[in-house]
Amino acid sequence: MSDPADLQHIPDLLLLEIAIQDALPVHPAFQVFTDALKQRFGDALDAVILYGSCLRTSDLTEGIADFYVLISDYRLVYSSPLLAHLNNWLPPNVFYLEVPGSTSVMRAKYAVISTADFERGARQWFHPYIWARFAQPARLLHARDEQIRKRVHAAQANAVLKFVSSTLPMLESGPCDMETIWATGLMLTYAAELRAEREARARHLVQLDPEIYSKLTVAAVPALSPMLNLQIDGLYHIDSVSPLEKLKVRIHWRLRRWQGRVLSVLRLSKATMTFRDCLDYAAWKIERHTGIKVEITPMLRRHPVLWGYKVMWQLLRRGVLR
Repeated sequence: MSDPADLQHIPDLLLLEIAIQDALPVHPAFQVFTDALKQRFGDALDAVILYGSCLRTSDLTEGIADFYVLISDYRLVYSSPLLAHLNNWLPPNVFYLEVPGSTSVMRAKYAVISTADFERGARQWFHPYIWARFAQPARLLHARDEQIRKRVHAAQANAVLKFVSSTLPMLESGPCDMETIWATGLMLTYAAELRAEREARARHLVQLDPEIYSKLTVAAVPALSPMLNLQIDGLYHIDSVSPLEKLKVRIHWRLRRWQGRVLSVLRLSKATMTFRDCLDYAAWKIERHTGIKVEITPMLRRHPVLWGYKVMWQLLRRGVLR
């Protein structure tokens, strides 16, 4: 559980905005997934969170829905000690799920992580794997009880604060709009994973939900002052930081890039044990976002770590990753 001292800096308004956002209605089809996950994890299930592109579009005919499953203890959900160990060593574990729909099969992937690891990831992980995802809009589809609900809200609020505070030193001091703050942060976090979305994609995501991002930013300001302040004209003012601090932050983001490439390959390797057709899914997603087709040979299918490094090299060579 989060240390209460760590949560004292979270503004009440930010927690309220997160709670409102988490409770917004979703397409009824998502309840089918929630019911399946509740049956799968039973008493070990703490929460189910929906995020990602299907949340924005509610299109379950083409896309794959994205869920995070928060559990109380890894040892309670696996018959295999190896899977429990891997989940504890490098969370989350990612699995594939199909459920029957009214006209066709609906598909999802879900990430399994303990509630405690989710809280740590949102608040203090160096790499943005968790806090980049959950600074963005999500829906809390299930919570075991009110205590878990509050812990999830606090973790998401911490993700917002971590995301914005890690982004601000990378921007020029002075006036700045909300869209620039969030689009810059998204681009930085994309670069820290094996992802190659362009700036236009980042700005598009912010433009899809400008009211939500604006409310989150306004609500976060009290915890980010004097680094960030809201001006009377509706713009934000970014306070200047020392050259040494700016250099330190730039080094951090450079390290996150290289850390993320290694972590992406390790997670891909782990997913071959849990996620059916994970290589095909990864290749499809890379081609969708970059236009680059990555071949999966039989040898590389048998050795997904080699495939992951091959993908990284191709993207680096073509300048998609830097």
